[in-house]
Amino acid sequence: MIDQPMTWGWLFLLGIFTGAVAGVLGIGGGLLIVPALTFFLRVNLVQATATSLVGVLLSAISGSGQNWRKGKLDWRASLGLALFGMPTAQLGAWLGDRLPEAWLAFSFATLMLIIIYLMDLKQKLKQRNKHVGLSEDAVGSRDLAPVAKIGLLTGVLSGLFGVGGGAVMVPLQMLMLGEAIKAAVRTSLGAIVLIAASGLIQHAWNGNVLYIPGLALGFGGMVGAQFGTRLLPHLPDRLVNLLFRLLLIVLSIYMTWRGVQAWNR
Repeated sequence: MIDQPMTWGWLFLLGIFTGAVAGVLGIGGGLLIVPALTFFLRVNLVQATATSLVGVLLSAISGSGQNWRKGKLDWRASLGLALFGMPTAQLGAWLGDRLPEAWLAFSFATLMLIIIYLMDLKQKLKQRNKHVGLSEDAVGSRDLAPVAKIGLLTGVLSGLFGVGGGAVMVPLQMLMLGEAIKAAVRTSLGAIVLIAASGLIQHAWNGNVLYIPGLALGFGGMVGAQFGTRLLPHLPDRLVNLLFRLLLIVLSIYMTWRGVQAWNR
């Protein structure tokens, strides 16, 4: 089924949908691609996480390339985060290949609930920065210790769960580095290019990547994200926040159910 061209077409359409939803809700497509792959293609979770990184990498390259052309990419800051995240992305991919599927599913479900909290934190920090008059493009501290902590954690999450890590990285950059939201988003996106590539290499070495499904989802996600980001300004913030929470709660329940299934096998 995976090798059939018709399936690739459906995956491209699914990528457009996940990319549009990710663009509207401001989250990485990996959080949606992994459950979608396990549900529609019935692949195991480690294959889904590995394949998701193909789409994550394409999206990060596309977004960072656009930021680079506009002269808004602080590549030194992105490289600083990536240098710590790349080794742990390898570790995360290595762990994902060895952890029981049940534990991987339960951990993914927990991550989604943690991200709800972190997105709330991001909004609070954004309002705080606005209150003190901090520009949304303001760069933050480059102290080595907090940069290392953020990079190391993001790398593990990216390699283990097949996500970009921006939903975790951006709030932590704002909290620990004092970075403004737009600068944090651009910096994290640049770092994710190298971090996702590192995790993908390890997964490819382990033979877990489904390349054509990953490319179909990835290119679809890039198209869908354009729709989502254009639709976002026209939606009320309250509605977006509600949709975001509902989606992650539903996906968390699904991943928990999948974990229970794997546990009982």
